[in-house]
Amino acid sequence: MEKQPLRERIWDDLEASGEARFPFPPHGRIPNFAGADDARDRLTATEEWADADAVKANPDAPQLPVRRAALRAGKTVYMAVPRLREEEPFLRLAPDEVPDIDEATTVSGSSTHGVPVGPDEVPHVDLIVSGSVAVTEAGGRVGKGEGFADLEFAVLSELGAVDDATSVATTVHGMQVVDEEVDLDAHDVPLDLICTPERTIRTADARDGDPPARPDGVDWDALPAGKLESIPVLRRLAPMD
Repeated sequence: MEKQPLRERIWDDLEASGEARFPFPPHGRIPNFAGADDARDRLTATEEWADADAVKANPDAPQLPVRRAALRAGKTVYMAVPRLREEEPFLRLAPDEVPDIDEATTVSGSSTHGVPVGPDEVPHVDLIVSGSVAVTEAGGRVGKGEGFADLEFAVLSELGAVDDATSVATTVHGMQVVDEEVDLDAHDVPLDLICTPERTIRTADARDGDPPARPDGVDWDALPAGKLESIPVLRRLAPMD
């Protein structure tokens, strides 16, 4: 199945069922959902969570409980600046540097309390928590369509901050877990863990054979020219030729 029709279906279903939560409408975004706290609790009960010191988390509403739980557990959280538009495109939220966890983990609060850092200042990331519009049990992930989560992974991979030891997870509503085969791209980052309010899915258990390969850096040939021009860190990292 192609990604955009799937996105539209999930957004419509969450809205029609009453399972979507603020902000409204769910369309065009990583949708917030009823039970986000329960999905967080499932994630925080995993070994991957327990073993993580540095967590990269997306800034969207459904993962707000995850960001707060990470700081309260003494983990350092890294959030990307929207569209990677700054020279230092990540914000560090460290437990000993944040006076108010509830405020600092919001989008506006992170820009106030987060410390801007370049990707070369991000340590090894143990756990990535990505927002999703739709996922498959085998670990396919469909975002909102702008590609920034995968690009952030590629940038950090380029510099060695993420690798095969980095776990990739998402928290979603059960309605966002689909049975269809989804048309994925080579730069799409596969998921290791999917946590819904009702269950924890280890995607390796649903796969036939080896997992999809992860990007080991930026695919410069596939990168649209507009992104290279608008994202400072890409201009800095791009090969000279």
